[in-house]
Amino acid sequence: MKDLLGWIGTLPPLAQIPIVVGLFLAAAVAIVLLIEVAPRPGRKFTIIRFAACLVIPAIVFLLLGSVWWAVAAAVVLGGLFFLLDYRSRQGKGYLFALVGFLAPAVVLLLIGLVYPSIQTILLSFQSNRGNWIGFDNFVWIFSQPHNLVVIRNTIIWVLVVPAFSTALGLAYAVFIDKSRGEKYFKILVFMPMAISFVGASIIWRFVYAYRPEGESQIGVLNGIVTLFGGEPVNWLQQVPLNSFLLMVVLIWVQTGFAMVILSAAIKGVPIEQVEAAQLDGTNAWQRFTNVTIPAIRPSIIVVLTTISIASLKVFDIVRTMGLAYPDTGVIANEMVTLLQKFESGRSAAFAVVLFLLVLPIVIYNARQIQKTREIR
Repeated sequence: MKDLLGWIGTLPPLAQIPIVVGLFLAAAVAIVLLIEVAPRPGRKFTIIRFAACLVIPAIVFLLLGSVWWAVAAAVVLGGLFFLLDYRSRQGKGYLFALVGFLAPAVVLLLIGLVYPSIQTILLSFQSNRGNWIGFDNFVWIFSQPHNLVVIRNTIIWVLVVPAFSTALGLAYAVFIDKSRGEKYFKILVFMPMAISFVGASIIWRFVYAYRPEGESQIGVLNGIVTLFGGEPVNWLQQVPLNSFLLMVVLIWVQTGFAMVILSAAIKGVPIEQVEAAQLDGTNAWQRFTNVTIPAIRPSIIVVLTTISIASLKVFDIVRTMGLAYPDTGVIANEMVTLLQKFESGRSAAFAVVLFLLVLPIVIYNARQIQKTREIR
């Protein structure tokens, strides 16, 4: 493998691109071929499976240069073909296809989620030097006034941002539904979703920008204030207003997401139900609260939980805009700050606290999805 990559690296850049793309396509074709061939009975497909058990170990040997890895690949592949072809309870090859599709996701979850989670939990009970100190890091978190402000701010983010984003997105989706320029109105509101959090933060820094009185104001908000004869305000220095001003950025970004999801859900409401309610003499508000809202409730829950998790993990906005301003810290930002100070144990403890805050939202969302399936 190293020799192959080294050889590719010696080629001109224009020659490297088709080779890398070709190798990727070859691997993808091989995987798809195995998934398609494995379930099929017959001598021809048995020969193909046998050839795969020979060719794939040979490729492993050529790439890794190890006989033992080639033998291991042959044993694993042959064992999988044998077990999955002849012992599947739901038809030949069903289990092979199932494992083939799920294995990459399971491996990535184990490597990227399960193992780091366990490592972080263990690290939260250790000092910066790796000594076991029990719950001292958590005691430190909940005994420092600054940390309590950070946790308070994070909870406020979770309460304010999802509520306002969902409410604004729902209102916008209802008002522009079936209007003449509906798609253009949706594009305007959805456009902030295409901007990164850092980019959105820089945009809103110009909105909140402050210069001393007597100088020309480059901030939109202070420009409006001074236009009507007021004095410029250093908005991001005003506690606790500064935290809510930072929340506006995430609301601005997430409203488009909420609008798109809820607009699609509204269009899925059966027109018969709306017409029946109209024939019963209900007004527009009654139809909205008694017909539309119950019908799109699962979508509202998905939007609320998704934005809630995004609010819990918010980092870029605070890091870009509020790092130099008082009482604007959140847990994700504090984690990175502690890690930069080589306080890995306390940073991991904050990560565990963040995980515990996210967990109820995930459980609630999973239960609601299960209830929706039961109803269907």
